[in-house]
Amino acid sequence: MALINTQIKPFKADAFKDGEFITVDSTDLKGKWSIFFFYPADFTFVCPTELGDVADYYEEFQSRGVEIYAVSTDSHFCHKAWHDSSDTIAKIKYPMISDNTFEISRNFDILREDEGRSDRGTFIVDPDGVIQAMEITAEGIGRDADDLMRKLKAAQYVAAHPDEVCPAKWKEGEATLAPSLDLVGKI
Repeated sequence: MALINTQIKPFKADAFKDGEFITVDSTDLKGKWSIFFFYPADFTFVCPTELGDVADYYEEFQSRGVEIYAVSTDSHFCHKAWHDSSDTIAKIKYPMISDNTFEISRNFDILREDEGRSDRGTFIVDPDGVIQAMEITAEGIGRDADDLMRKLKAAQYVAAHPDEVCPAKWKEGEATLAPSLDLVGKI
């Protein structure tokens, strides 16, 4: 199912953030950009490298008005135990959502039903709760927070400039394109 330009479905879930348990509700997301960063499981191999990489960029995401939500089907208790036992995961300041009911993973069409785990997927959600970008990779392929930041900047730019688009490898401050009949066949 294509999720681009669709509204995220309502959810409410327990999470671990900054040393405490919190509740994350989809209604809390309205009015700000969000990134849902699904990963297969706590205490694994590729997952901590990715979550640590995103943690290194967290202040920059925050400065752009973005909240990161790491999501796996592990419990919020498991998230805390992982946070307490791993130097890499201890860097995380963003919420780590427990999707042990599988509701959020199903909502984003990313649940491996036969395993009870989520695929490795990233979703950029705009302030209206609409999915603007998504990336899903095989379990052994880690993602790159620098490229995620580039995609977020492009999504935010296009949202602020609806008559422009960002070409491949676009970086903030570079030229964009204004789609028109004059450009057809000239790029």
